[in-house]
Amino acid sequence: MAEHKDIEAVADRVRAAHDFLHIDDVAEELAALDEEVARPDFWDDPAHAQAVSKRASVLRDTIAEYDQARAMLDDFAAAMELAAEDEDFAAEADDAFSALVAFLDKLEVSSWFSDRFDAGDAIMTINPGSGGLEAQDWTEMLYRMYTRYVESKGWKLKVLDVVPGEGIGLDKAVLQVEGRNAFGMLKSESGVHRLVRISPTDDKKRRHTTFAGVEVLPVLPDDIEIDVNPADLRIDVYRSSGPGGQCVNTTDSAVRITHLPTGIVVTCQNEKSQLQNKEAAMRVLKSKLYELEEQKRAEELAELRGERMDNSFGSQIRNYVLYPYQMVKDLRSGVETGNVDAVLDGDLDEFVIGYHRWRVSS
Repeated sequence: MAEHKDIEAVADRVRAAHDFLHIDDVAEELAALDEEVARPDFWDDPAHAQAVSKRASVLRDTIAEYDQARAMLDDFAAAMELAAEDEDFAAEADDAFSALVAFLDKLEVSSWFSDRFDAGDAIMTINPGSGGLEAQDWTEMLYRMYTRYVESKGWKLKVLDVVPGEGIGLDKAVLQVEGRNAFGMLKSESGVHRLVRISPTDDKKRRHTTFAGVEVLPVLPDDIEIDVNPADLRIDVYRSSGPGGQCVNTTDSAVRITHLPTGIVVTCQNEKSQLQNKEAAMRVLKSKLYELEEQKRAEELAELRGERMDNSFGSQIRNYVLYPYQMVKDLRSGVETGNVDAVLDGDLDEFVIGYHRWRVSS
């Protein structure tokens, strides 16, 4: 059974949660937002109102989670008192202790996501690398893995663009993931994913190695303004090639936007109308342009400081081996497992959290 000292240890962790969750600051900010929401003209600017409401909801969730940790601590203490008088309650005390420790672990993980856009939504793009049909098939496998992972987290998934490959697989997939800490969590997935297996398209059943690249960008909040000159854009419309509703496949609703100065091309074809596809494509373009500017600033600062910049995106981050043995290993954190099927079915928390634990400790 959990010892008395465990009460003091977890009580210290609950008190620490008050500090690393910045509960006093959160409560003060929430009070200010509630005053703003109460103003009669609050909904005159719907976009701003929606952003404020979303932020207030995140702050309420933070306070509610801290309150839940305190309540679970009280439950554990009560269970310990009962167990001291009657051993039949020992299992209940152990269960309460395990539940509280797991919940505190979850809160501590959330505290890692403190960068500007970590708490917000993410845009994930999956592209095949070298390997032809194999790479397209691998892209579809990753697409399935991430959609399953998003479902398991209770996040909302919006498919912006899915381009079928020639024969099998996908030539590209663009997803918008909406949920608390979605961008912060999914940053772990940016980079090149390597697959080793017996090729299903090889008649001689030889072992093949193939690659796919994953890019994760933040969905920029409304208070971030990215000026895009319309003269710098070439906008093409075409008929959707992917699965969709009746209107999607019978009208020129798909949109391709080319940013001429940078050569960045974004497409969206899974919304119901051309206007919705254009808005979604512009959202992705602005995120890419913002990321490009941030990268330039980082390189300029590194040059001034005489530092050498590593190109993190584009580097191999994880191996998925299906033959001659089964293993998934993250090359940064060292996390590995032999349960490849579970990982490809969306069981990714061990790798996502393992990466961030490695990042924070580094």
